[in-house]
Amino acid sequence: MQLARVIGNVVSTIKHNSHNNYKLMLIQPLDIDLEKKGKPIIAIDTLQSGEGDLVLLLSEGNGARQILGSNDAPIRALIVGIVDSVDRYAGV
Repeated sequence: MQLARVIGNVVSTIKHNSHNNYKLMLIQPLDIDLEKKGKPIIAIDTLQSGEGDLVLLLSEGNGARQILGSNDAPIRALIVGIVDSVDRYAGV
């Protein structure tokens, strides 16, 4: 799991059945200092996150499919938490 920032919505009128009833969000993965890490990706939102939210991202397909209860879903990334704050220990 990693931290990410929601940077936009993805609108799709036709999508896989396993994506029905879920929002698709464009998210930017972040490092521990909350700086951009890599390219933005699309994730399924299960928590009603919004643009600007700091979220917890599960980016492992099998775990995402298990959470959604779909063995054949084409899912790679799933928003599984909205983060209120991040505290770091000194020296980490």
